[in-house]
Amino acid sequence: MTATATTPRGAPDVDVATARHRPRPLRWLLGAVLAVLAAQAAWFVTHNDRFGWPVVADHLFDRNVLAGLGTSVLLTVVTMVAGSALGVLLALGRLADFGPVRWACTLYTGLFRGIPPLVQLLFWFNLAYLLPRLSIGVPFGPTFQSWSTNDLITPLTAALIGLTLHEAAYMGEVVRAGILSVDPGQRDAAMAMGFTGGQTFLRVVLPQAMRVIIPPSGSQFISLLKGTSLVSVIAMTDLLHAVQTVYNRTYEIVPMLIVACSWYLVVVTALSLLQQRLERRFGRGRREWSA
Repeated sequence: MTATATTPRGAPDVDVATARHRPRPLRWLLGAVLAVLAAQAAWFVTHNDRFGWPVVADHLFDRNVLAGLGTSVLLTVVTMVAGSALGVLLALGRLADFGPVRWACTLYTGLFRGIPPLVQLLFWFNLAYLLPRLSIGVPFGPTFQSWSTNDLITPLTAALIGLTLHEAAYMGEVVRAGILSVDPGQRDAAMAMGFTGGQTFLRVVLPQAMRVIIPPSGSQFISLLKGTSLVSVIAMTDLLHAVQTVYNRTYEIVPMLIVACSWYLVVVTALSLLQQRLERRFGRGRREWSA
């Protein structure tokens, strides 16, 4: 069919080369409003002395602040690794054919996703109220060894336990969604080639599931980094607690909070760039296949 056959009878010929964009006054108006708001925000930030930019510059690289930042990053990495490992087990448990295991993993996921992380941190930090001593022994039988709960559950251990158990519930759902996204025929083909169940999961299913797992996992990692600020309520010296220690002494609350926000933004931006690189790496095969 020719181009003239599709043109309505009597319609004027239009030359695309000479066509012009139609004026869009609403877009120009919206752009002008946004420009005015941006200029007003910049003026407010730069001309309001209460922001205390000299104080921010003095404490941005303070040794205690950097130590708190290192604690936050380390706590995030350790918790994410442990939570991801436990999350893989939860995902496999929720996909298992054995009912009791599946029910237990489902109950765990619902419980630890439903309770706010701040409440979990406070609960584990006050575990000594329920269990004054932690012991190892035969259930309902003799005890081999016991320790004081207050000696074991420090702010660090309470933070690790609370954040790990909370993160594992979310990572379990992320991993489960990734596993379910893999075509079941891939498992059947691997088993037909003589792969064991573990080899099939590690060599066939998991690499393909990573395309689905990585984006939400990166978001979970970033959320976990910001969530570490909650450990300040149990007197752990993270980034937020470090700046709180300073402004409790100097009463320079806003400048010190800007210091904390600046470092959070720097680390989150770096993690976002790393996440983008990982997504491109694991999505390379799919893009090549679709091309």
